[in-house]
Amino acid sequence: MASEELPKVSIIVAARNSADTIGECLRSLFEQNYPLKHFEVLVMDGCSTDDTVKIAECFPAQVFSLPFNAPAAYNYALKFARFPVVGFVDADAKVERNWLLKLVVHLGEPTVAGVSGGIETWNFENLWARSIGYELKVRYRRLGAYTGRIATMNLLLKRSVIEEVGGWDETFPSQYDTDFGFRLSQRGYKIAYVPEAKCFHLHRGTLGAYWRQQLQYGKNTLRLYFKHGRLARGDEITDFGMNIQPLVFLVIFSFAFLGIWDMLRFLWLVAGGLFVITFVYFVVSAVRVSLKFRDWSAMRLVVLYFVRAFAWLSGAALAALSFLRHKRRLKKQ
Repeated sequence: MASEELPKVSIIVAARNSADTIGECLRSLFEQNYPLKHFEVLVMDGCSTDDTVKIAECFPAQVFSLPFNAPAAYNYALKFARFPVVGFVDADAKVERNWLLKLVVHLGEPTVAGVSGGIETWNFENLWARSIGYELKVRYRRLGAYTGRIATMNLLLKRSVIEEVGGWDETFPSQYDTDFGFRLSQRGYKIAYVPEAKCFHLHRGTLGAYWRQQLQYGKNTLRLYFKHGRLARGDEITDFGMNIQPLVFLVIFSFAFLGIWDMLRFLWLVAGGLFVITFVYFVVSAVRVSLKFRDWSAMRLVVLYFVRAFAWLSGAALAALSFLRHKRRLKKQ
């Protein structure tokens, strides 16, 4: 494709307290093997308290600082984005030099709403992050040439389709990309997946950080499934086996509690059996990933699986309690 035929792209980077990564992120974008006049970058800062804005202003990007979550930032940025293709890159990610060039060639099909690249681990030296990256790669390998939804970590979308679908649901601080993808697929559109276009993401490097991330996912996933019930069945990226794990933990904890009463003491055996089955399942899954990548450090996934399932259950419980409190307040009014 000749340079004059390349589509023009507005790339949106949502950031908050991203001083450690925003510089590398923006540098990778402005070093793209792509005509500079054919793309622009908009940094949407969520009122950072570190040097995120200061660093971003060192680059030829438009920088906005507003108290928005990511989907609200995306919707607001569309008011200023000038071009017919809109790109999304996380502030804690960086892309290879030919990333944009490899993606735009797939936008010609009328039913293709967007295109995404593959995900590598930026902080590969961190063993927790490396294990998270391995597991994510396994899940993404289940994708074919097309998918119904994908993360906004690195994604191009046709602006006309974003507007047709109705933009991003700002009530979802996370899982907004899953919601968007579902509405997209309902209209017959699909997203092309090009793993050769590499994006390097900074995965969570500690269990605490991973817990906090997954807790937020748990809070919003329950609301997401109430909005789109069919998503509970799972898809290529988050399958039914992952979705059911928090319910298994709920059963284990419930049976363990009910077993306090003598007449229900047998439930302890059931809870123990379920825990053993879950543990074996997690170990086997981690062994498969370790063998696939020939790296036994991936056995840390056993711990990560437990943390994720418990975080999703805790997040769903907090979301349910918040909903009940809100409903009670409405009744009192």
